[in-house]
Amino acid sequence: MNRIEIPEYSISKNVLLEAKTTALIIVDMQNDFAHSNGKLFVPNSRNTINKISNLIRKAREKKVKIIYTQDWHTKDDLEFKIWGEHAVQNTWGSEIVDELKPNENDIIIKKLRYDAFYGTSLDHILRINNIQNLIITGTVANICVLHTAGSAALRWYKVILPIDAISALNDFDYYAAIRQVDFLYKGIITTSDEIEFI
Repeated sequence: MNRIEIPEYSISKNVLLEAKTTALIIVDMQNDFAHSNGKLFVPNSRNTINKISNLIRKAREKKVKIIYTQDWHTKDDLEFKIWGEHAVQNTWGSEIVDELKPNENDIIIKKLRYDAFYGTSLDHILRINNIQNLIITGTVANICVLHTAGSAALRWYKVILPIDAISALNDFDYYAAIRQVDFLYKGIITTSDEIEFI
């Protein structure tokens, strides 16, 4: 087995974000990824549920926009050649896990590919609400979380990544995602308890 050194990154403390210009994005915390009976279960996703739930609570208290993404596929989606069938629209596997259910004021983006901006109204929703900061949480860190973070950064949103609120299939993928957000997209790397809204 090859061993590599993880490049250093800093954990930002006391991350204060303006509530009215910030959105919290919960990426793909669906049964197929975050439930033990899911088709593409990410075991570490269970460890992030309380962290994400606490961020949701803080966001609701300050009226921060909360946006969920759902991987959303037709039964003949070409992506299944890569991952196998998962998150088929209107199935149990495509639903958000019970612990993190959206409420009626939350926004749900049904996405076709890894990137939550691709082929969706996400950018439009963010811009009409004058959003500048995106806290990105969820699973899978090096795929849907990272592609969404990258697409956000390339649209000049400020990306905030609470690393205790993301999960991956293995440690390499997890740290690779953090490295990319830190180095390539100049995001703020932090933890969920360091984020507050003003």
